[in-house]
Amino acid sequence: MQLAHVSIDRLSISPANMRHSKRPPDVSDILPSVRARGVLVPLLVRPNGSPETFEIVAGRRRYFAARLVAEERGELESLPCAIMEDGDDADALEASLIENIARLDPDEVSQWETFTRLIKEGRTAADIAATFGITELQVKRVLALGRLLPKIREAYRKDDIDADTVRHLTMASSAKQKEWLALFADPAQYAPHGRQLKQWLLGGQSISTKVALFGVEDYGGQIVSDLFGEDSYFADIDLFWQKQNEAIAARRAAYLEAGWREVVVLETGTYFYDWEHEKTPKKKGGKVFITVSQRGEVEFHEGWLTRKEARRRASDDGGEQDDTPAKAARPELTGSMQNYVDLHRHAAVRAALFDYPSVVLRLMVAHAIAGSPLWQVRLEPQRAANQAIAESIASSAAEATFTGKLRGVLALLGRSDDDPTVAGGYCDGVTLATVFTQLLALPDEDVARILAVVMAETLCAGTAIVELLGTYLNVDMAACWQADDTFFDLLRDREVANAMLAEIGGREVADGNISEKVKTQKTIIRDFLSGDNGRQKINGWLPRWMKFPVESYTDRGGFRTADHWAQVQRLIMSE
Repeated sequence: MQLAHVSIDRLSISPANMRHSKRPPDVSDILPSVRARGVLVPLLVRPNGSPETFEIVAGRRRYFAARLVAEERGELESLPCAIMEDGDDADALEASLIENIARLDPDEVSQWETFTRLIKEGRTAADIAATFGITELQVKRVLALGRLLPKIREAYRKDDIDADTVRHLTMASSAKQKEWLALFADPAQYAPHGRQLKQWLLGGQSISTKVALFGVEDYGGQIVSDLFGEDSYFADIDLFWQKQNEAIAARRAAYLEAGWREVVVLETGTYFYDWEHEKTPKKKGGKVFITVSQRGEVEFHEGWLTRKEARRRASDDGGEQDDTPAKAARPELTGSMQNYVDLHRHAAVRAALFDYPSVVLRLMVAHAIAGSPLWQVRLEPQRAANQAIAESIASSAAEATFTGKLRGVLALLGRSDDDPTVAGGYCDGVTLATVFTQLLALPDEDVARILAVVMAETLCAGTAIVELLGTYLNVDMAACWQADDTFFDLLRDREVANAMLAEIGGREVADGNISEKVKTQKTIIRDFLSGDNGRQKINGWLPRWMKFPVESYTDRGGFRTADHWAQVQRLIMSE
C-alpha cells in the first residue's frame, strides 16, 4: 500500500464500491468537519487503467464532501489516498488506516506539538507519516503550523478560525501575522478569512514602505499615504523591486564579507521552513537563507543547514555515521548545455585548423604516435543531445567555413560533392592505393589542405586537446558564434544567469534583479544583445563558457571544459 495525495479530478467511484450508485450520498453529517479540517482518513483507491487516475474502493462519502468544499472554494483539492496493490485486502487495509488515524491527537495544534517533538528526536516527515498512516504532505502541512504565532495557533485549537484561514496564515511573515491578529482581536475591524485572506496576503500592488531594506529617501519615486498619513506605499512597484533587490545584494555581500560560508537568496515567494533545517553556527559551516515575499518583505535566517547537510557534517566531524549517500554538488552546466558548449568550441577550433598547416601536420603525427579516442580512424560524430543543438551547430559560421573547405578537398580528390566526409573509409586495398596515387600527384599545399580536413573530421569534441588548440591558435569565438535561442533555452541556473547579466549589463543591473527568476534575467540579457526595451545594444559578447581560454562562473565545479583546460594550461604557459 502506497500513501499519496491525489488530485480530486483524477478520482472516480469504483463499481466495486459497496455504496456505488448514481445518486450522490447524503454528506451533511461530515461536511462541516471536512470543510473545517479537510479529509483526514485516506481514501482507499486502486489504479483504473491509467497511471494517473484511480477509482475509489472505500471513502465515497469523504470524496463527495470534499468535492462540495472544492466547488465552494473554486479551486481543486488533492485528497490523501491509500493506493492498493494487487492482492491487497480492502477491508483489512481500511481497518488498519482507521486504527492508525485513531492514534493521532484530536486537533491539528496538538498534532503539531507531537510531530515537532518527534522531529527533534530525529524522526523525519516520512517516518511520522508511516507511523500514523497519513501522507507525508499531511505531516508537512501540520508542521507548517510552527510558522504561526502562538496566539493564532491557540485560536485555531479553539475553532475560532478555520483551517483555510490558518493554511493561508502559514504563508505570512511574523509581521503580517501580527497585523492580521490585531484586526482579528478588534471587534470594530474586519480580519479577512479564507480566500479573502489569501488576496490580502499576496495582494498585489500595494507594498508598504515599512518593508524596504533601503532608505525611503533614496527611493526617488512617488510615495502614496492614506488619509491619516499613518501608512504609506510605493507607487512605482518596478522601482521598488529594483531598489529592494540592490539592497538584498548588498546585504548578501556583507554576510559573505563577515565570514559566512554561503548566503542563499531564495526565489521570490519561496518559504523557509525551520523544521527542514537544523540550527548551525557560522564557525561550523552554517549558511544564511534570505527569503523575499511577494509583498516585498525580506527575512534573514542566519545559521542554518538542511537536515541532510547537518547530518553529513556531523559524520565528517567524527560523529554518528550517516549512511545516506552525499548529494553531489549541482554542476554549473546541465548535460545539454555542456554538449552545446563542447560542439560549438570544437567547430570553431577545427575551422581554424586550415590557417595553420604546420600545426595540423604536427598534430596528425602526434595522433599517429600517441593515439586518441578517435584515431582508428573514426570520425567525430558530433552527436547532439537534442534536435535544437544539432540545428544550432549546423547553422553556425564555423560549420559553414568547414563545409566550404570540405567541398574543395573533395574536388581535389575527384570525389562527389555530395560525399559527407573525406575520412572514414573501410580501407580496402584498392581504395587505399587509389588515394595514395592521388596524393603523390598533388603538391604539398594541396596535401596539407586534405590533411587539415582529415584532422578536423577526427578531432575529438569535448576533450583537452580542443582547449589547448583553441588557446594556442587564439581562436576568435566571437567570429564563429553568437548567443542563439538554443543557448538561452539551455541556460537554467539563476546564479550563472545573474553573473552573465553583470557581465553584459553591469553589476548595478545584476544586483537589481538578483532575486528574479532565471527567465526574467535571460530576457534582460537578450534585450542588451538586441538593443530592445531601452537597453544599450552590446555587440560581440562572449560568455566565459565560450571564450578561449575558458572560465567558470561559480566554484561549484561540474564544468568539464574548465577541468580540461586546467589539465593542459601549464603546457601553454611553458610554451
